[in-house]
Amino acid sequence: MDGIGHGKRVVVIGGGITGLTAAYRLVQAAQVHACPLEVVLLEASGRLGGTIATHSQDGLLMEQGPDCFLSAKPWGVRLCEELGLGDELIGTTTQYRQSFIVRSGRLVPVPQGFYLIAPGSWRSLLTTPVFSWRGKLRMALDLVVPRRTATADESLAQFVTRRLGREALERMAQPMVGGIYTADPQYLSMQATMPQFIEMEQRHGSLIRAVLQKQRSARSTAVGTSGARYGLFVSFRQGMQTLVDALAAHLPAGTVRLHASVRRLQRVAETQRWLVHLDQKPALEADAVCVSLPAPQAGQLLRAVDDSLATALQAMSYASSAIVNLVCTRAQVSHPLDGMGFVVPAIEQRALLACSFSSVKFAGRVPQNQVLLRAFVGGALQQEQLARSDIGIQQAVIHDLRQLLGLTGEPLAISITRHLAAMPQYHVGHLDRVAHITSRMAHCPGLVLAGNAYHGVGIPDCIHSAEMAVQTLLEYLSTFAVLDAASAGAVPSPPG
Repeated sequence: MDGIGHGKRVVVIGGGITGLTAAYRLVQAAQVHACPLEVVLLEASGRLGGTIATHSQDGLLMEQGPDCFLSAKPWGVRLCEELGLGDELIGTTTQYRQSFIVRSGRLVPVPQGFYLIAPGSWRSLLTTPVFSWRGKLRMALDLVVPRRTATADESLAQFVTRRLGREALERMAQPMVGGIYTADPQYLSMQATMPQFIEMEQRHGSLIRAVLQKQRSARSTAVGTSGARYGLFVSFRQGMQTLVDALAAHLPAGTVRLHASVRRLQRVAETQRWLVHLDQKPALEADAVCVSLPAPQAGQLLRAVDDSLATALQAMSYASSAIVNLVCTRAQVSHPLDGMGFVVPAIEQRALLACSFSSVKFAGRVPQNQVLLRAFVGGALQQEQLARSDIGIQQAVIHDLRQLLGLTGEPLAISITRHLAAMPQYHVGHLDRVAHITSRMAHCPGLVLAGNAYHGVGIPDCIHSAEMAVQTLLEYLSTFAVLDAASAGAVPSPPG
């Protein structure tokens, strides 16, 4: 790419982590190529960051959205280091790298070596109280259950029940994996979310055999851990807002426009440009547009551009959830808190989906002798919980924590943050839907979509999505550099 044209404007719609990354990469490209590219970031709300938000006061640090991200996916750490945030990154504490799962109203350690849905240790499987003996015997049949020959997508529930049995689904897979996506396992796509398990089945003929081999090849990392691989999670000393603020600080003055709600997009064929219609007139002209909004909102903007594309985007489902942060004294919690947190199977019929022991998970979150807990409510299986008032949700959470952690008294502080329709649901057939969306995008030159609706829901996935979208836009804009040069006589015009 020799250039990106002269005096071009790119509009980024949506100021979450995806849109911020896209704007940053566009500004960076303009600086590298010394091109006068104007970047405009439009955010409908009054703040940047989307679901990422950190509240910090008097030695207390509460995350109102995600509290960490996976370092195994390189795009997040790479961006942080590029922004000069490498020294601000911190890992989880090493003292208690285990997690719990609720069984019959009490917290039980996740079996050591368990890899999300499949056991990696016969000893831990046989001795854990998470499963009944009947459930354990059914899981062992995975060794002889024939591998699937069909190639069509399968739900998490279908896959786990077929290989490991219903108890493995209800007691482990649903809370552990469904919780990651706040999803209903009856609809969650295996191909889109956990293709590694499909590959395990095809290669080894058994999940247990595959995980045992995986554990043997990485014995040093398996010992002393259970549940999530906590060594792969990182955050910032001052909270996740650090990344949002750093990206915003790298954008030139005037780039960001808050309270700028977009109503629709229009493609002008004669000029090959886009009109971004705002609540406030006149429309904003752009040579290219990056839409980094939830899929249904993106579809609403594009209804007049491509009806098929808009329909596909608006057909994507989203789930809502709420995060409740509670601060209390250490003496108020009788549980030893000797882990990172716990998940709750839906069959336990609790208000809680999960709870992180944030002051154990990351250092420096609360003053000495205090405890910070992050409780999660809602998700695809418990959307009715979000119909409660804030007070109602808080009371339900406290009720569960009294029974599960031995919480006594009233919290020193409590806050609730609702994330409405924030988590895309990767339903069975998701990859085919994304492929259809991609095919329709070919009819919209100068337009790209980015975000967690397509190829991954985590922060690194959003960053990668933004970077890929920007690469596509820059390649598109580079054609204008050739055309500009040709019209100026710098390069010969094409024959004919």
